[in-house]
Amino acid sequence: MEFLKKYKHTLIIPIYGIFYMLAFGYVEQRKVPINIIHMKIDDYIPFCEYFIVPYLLWFAYVAVTVFYFAFINKNKQEYWQFILTLGIGMTLFIVVSLIYPNGQNLRPELTGDGIFIQLVQYLYTIDTPTNILPSIHVFNSIACCIAVFHHKPFQKRKVLLTGTAVLTTLIVLATVFLKQHTLVDVIAAAALNLVCYQLLYKPRAVHAEKPARV
Repeated sequence: MEFLKKYKHTLIIPIYGIFYMLAFGYVEQRKVPINIIHMKIDDYIPFCEYFIVPYLLWFAYVAVTVFYFAFINKNKQEYWQFILTLGIGMTLFIVVSLIYPNGQNLRPELTGDGIFIQLVQYLYTIDTPTNILPSIHVFNSIACCIAVFHHKPFQKRKVLLTGTAVLTTLIVLATVFLKQHTLVDVIAAAALNLVCYQLLYKPRAVHAEKPARV
């Protein structure tokens, strides 16, 4: 009971997680016509199986960041800024998938039996090339990066900040080099992050005018 009382603010995580997984499962399984998303530049981005490494690291990256801000960080404002950012992005992703079912047809025929190719083959098996706008891999990675850089105790830890920025960049690149997403998905995710940052992180300027003296 003491644990629940102390960390009651974290209950939103499993509650929303259940909602999101049910909603995601629904949009993935429903049979509807798909709108193909494509940019000409997507055809010029080469496939590179080695990007499966940062792509898979995304799961640990998001989990560790959520755990830190939920259970270790004492600043509740930063916790809610981060959690609400994730919630807004993931909810809008579900809404877009419902209103505008989408997908891509960029995946190449995979050949070879190297470990990286095998991992990509497994990824392709469990993750369909549908409901890709905006990229949650990109959105959540940038959200984690913003939360880490905005956290004052981390601002003097240059190695941590550099590592966070590098990992975030590699994950973003992985989404297009693995042919999991189009450039449209990446741009949309980045733009949505910018909106969330303006809403939740950017301090509000208060212009209080002093009453005129008579």
